[in-house]
Amino acid sequence: MKTIRSYRSLGAVVALGTSVALLAACSSESSTDAAADAPTETAAAESVSQATPRIATSYDGGVLILDATTLDTVEDITGIDGFTRLNPAGDGRHVFVSGSGAFTALDAGTWTEGSQYYTSTPALTDIKFDATTPGHVVRHDGKTVLFDDGTGKVEVFESAALLEGTKPEAESYTTPEAHHGVAVELSDGSLLTTVGNEDERTGIVVLDADRNEIARNEDCPGVHGEAVAANETVVVGCQDGLLIYRDGTISKVQSPDAYGRIGNQAGDENSPVLLGDYKTDPDAELERPTRVSLTDTATGELTLVDLGTSYTFRSLGRGPNGEAIVLGTDGALHVIDVNTKAVTKTIPVVGAWEEPVKWQEPRPALFVQDGTAYVSEPATDSVHAVDLASGTISATGELAHTPNELTGVTG
Repeated sequence: MKTIRSYRSLGAVVALGTSVALLAACSSESSTDAAADAPTETAAAESVSQATPRIATSYDGGVLILDATTLDTVEDITGIDGFTRLNPAGDGRHVFVSGSGAFTALDAGTWTEGSQYYTSTPALTDIKFDATTPGHVVRHDGKTVLFDDGTGKVEVFESAALLEGTKPEAESYTTPEAHHGVAVELSDGSLLTTVGNEDERTGIVVLDADRNEIARNEDCPGVHGEAVAANETVVVGCQDGLLIYRDGTISKVQSPDAYGRIGNQAGDENSPVLLGDYKTDPDAELERPTRVSLTDTATGELTLVDLGTSYTFRSLGRGPNGEAIVLGTDGALHVIDVNTKAVTKTIPVVGAWEEPVKWQEPRPALFVQDGTAYVSEPATDSVHAVDLASGTISATGELAHTPNELTGVTG
């Protein structure tokens, strides 16, 4: 088996950060200094016979990297203090760890180079995008877009550039006012961003490639989240429905209730139908909804599907054929045909559970990659892999820590 040195230009040497203390939600200034001053080391890459997808799950103090097939732990990356969020970076190899002060790239140690496949030891890298309050990470059309809630700064770069082993050059744009927002760049170079400030969020604006405004709609109270559907249709949620942007035009889909909040969405770029959550109580400290929304972005038709069980913002996913998948608090995956709007399969996976009041606290989470649904189970410190075609659990990984956020890379 051939061993090569890999990472810079996909054939040379990679300088990977050792397990330094990553900036966390409430960490001190010493984290920044530690990351800047930490030594780096090279990581040997090993040639393997096929692509090796991996799963990443955060825990209090670090991130576990798992083999996506066996769910065996490949590496335990420690020294990550405080609450962090995980998102795939868009290149099939890296995961962004979002903590206080930065989006930091974590190398999951698996990638494809032409027709050759390689793995290496996962590690935090020194590729870091500074952010006061790192928020949403969006991947679309080969671009990765980072949004800093603390400043409104948007950074856009070629996802594949991360494979070079250095920080990619990024185009920057800053929204007029900072807010908890999101942005996505489309194939023509136009940029869609949310509109808001620290007190309220009202809608979206679309800028052309030269960053001149071409469309705006502020009829979207509490705008939150984004997803891309078929025909490069971008959708964001509102407290009373959705905004849909396509081909230079923004349209509004109204919820059937005066307050019908769709704050989290799961899209499929080959399907016109969007999966969203659906909440109707504006005064609830913690609403536990049992209905999800399915919106046909081509016709504007919004349908509510009652699952008979509640779910959380980490419960939404899409299957390989565009099916909507929801992880219920009954412990099962509910598979919905987006055309018939009917639940076609219910797959028991974990024990029944209740959503914790604090959104940062661990609860079962769903991540779908290829034809497998991965479900974490904090109550048993484990992660399960579910073959969606057969509806069976194909693997279970016992973990050394309680899992929280869950994501993965294809390799």
